Amino acid sequence: MIYFLIYLFFEVLIFVNISSAIGGVATFFEIILSAIFGIVMLMNFKSTLSENLRAVSYNCIDLKQFQSLNLFTIFGAILLILPGFLTDIVGILLQFSVFTTMLVNRYNVKSGKCKTNYKKNSREKDIDVIDVEIISDNTYAK
Repeated sequence: MIYFLIYLFFEVLIFVNISSAIGGVATFFEIILSAIFGIVMLMNFKSTLSENLRAVSYNCIDLKQFQSLNLFTIFGAILLILPGFLTDIVGILLQFSVFTTMLVNRYNVKSGKCKTNYKKNSREKDIDVIDVEIISDNTYAK
């Protein structure tokens, strides 16, 4: 409850300062345009999901990071739909993968780099394979 009151305080403070600076009509259009942008982001979530799936397949991110990145994208789009300047600022920041990756990696550090070279990965896997030829000792006498 206390966090909601803190959020509400900062939302009203920022909203009053920015709306008094830009005016009522510009504030109205900003609220409408950010809501439209949030709806478009939700409609284009399929492409964001495919990019994150590609990152998982290249081992750039693990499944926990994949879930977090997708949740941040959806949450940011919903924040853009809600009226208010603070929610719009946070919603826009959550749409950029740089900020969401920093939030995800802050507590979950992954070592190594992305493995995008398929030939290199297949050669590394072939090193562990042992080639065996089986010769039968049974001879059939007629």
